Amino acid sequence: MWQAGRVNDSLILILFIALGVIVLGGLAFVLLRGPRPPKGKYPGTRDADDVQAPPEPAGTAEAPAPPRPERPAPVAGRLVRLRARLSRSNSMLGKGLLALLSRERIDQDVWDEIEETLLMADLGAGPSQRLVESLQTRVRVEGTEDPVHVKQMLREELIRLVDPQMDRELALDGAGEDPGVVLVVGVNGVGKTTTVGKLARVMVAEEKTLILGAADTFRAAAADQLQTWGNRVGVRTVRSEQEGADPASVAYEAAAAAKEEGADTVMIDTAGRLQNKAGLMDQLGKVKRVTEKVAPVTEVLLVIDATTGQNGMVQAKVFAEVVDITGIVLTKLDGTAKGGIVVAIQDELGVPVKLVGLGEGPDDLAPFDPEGFVDALLD
Repeated sequence: MWQAGRVNDSLILILFIALGVIVLGGLAFVLLRGPRPPKGKYPGTRDADDVQAPPEPAGTAEAPAPPRPERPAPVAGRLVRLRARLSRSNSMLGKGLLALLSRERIDQDVWDEIEETLLMADLGAGPSQRLVESLQTRVRVEGTEDPVHVKQMLREELIRLVDPQMDRELALDGAGEDPGVVLVVGVNGVGKTTTVGKLARVMVAEEKTLILGAADTFRAAAADQLQTWGNRVGVRTVRSEQEGADPASVAYEAAAAAKEEGADTVMIDTAGRLQNKAGLMDQLGKVKRVTEKVAPVTEVLLVIDATTGQNGMVQAKVFAEVVDITGIVLTKLDGTAKGGIVVAIQDELGVPVKLVGLGEGPDDLAPFDPEGFVDALLD
């Protein structure tokens, strides 16, 4: 009897467990299935005047449109916009000279201080001496101590030194079916590739057609950097995908492409030659010779960092021995740069400064204006 009772209790327990499992299973099913939709359709939320686009057929999605090329700032007025920067960075030269020339008595000690001020501004020994001698003569002959008159005399003599008569026109166009060929040279770190990109923007703003040649094959990122500049304004870049490729070959292909496509200009970015590496300098000469098999080189621009001062003079002399430099581009003429380097380089090489860079912006490259430059120094 006792055993029969135990069996009954066990059966009852098993039934309760089974019933619990069934209840929990049903509850889980209801929760996981979610709410049942109402009979018919859900109420619509579209307004009567909504237009529903038809579904796109599979495989017909349009690729994203390429970014539109940037429109560079117009060239006209750039020097006006940038003149304030030059004035702020080089005002100590003008103020120092005017302070010395405005003294009640200008004796030999004052003239020595004036010459020292000019030398510290990287004007160079020869130009500094000529400027002082000219001012001495004019002050003595005209017998004036009026600061306004003295400032005018200083301005006139500085403009004479900068030489507004030099031809600063960029030779960007070729003759006949030949494109203009522009070589851009200079040592590493002066902003050469950036200058090519900024000059390309100047040309695009003037509605010229051009092709860029990435002949700096020694620096891994140079071609990518140049192509980025070109892509921003819709200009094609000819480059080699092989690191260390022959720079002359790339330059030749770029010139040939420009001639075939009827482009106005091909602009070639060369490697940053070290002036004490004879082999690299010889390679630069080869680039020029090979390119001229397609079309004559119309412009050779030497890029110099204005903050290097007299070291820039050494670079300029060495490059002038390898290629016929036709123009100077002075970068970083703001900040700590001393404006006298403009006079020193022109005086030494007889080559004009044609372009100046006064900032980091993409359109901070402007034609060099002698009178505007001197006025900025003296403001």
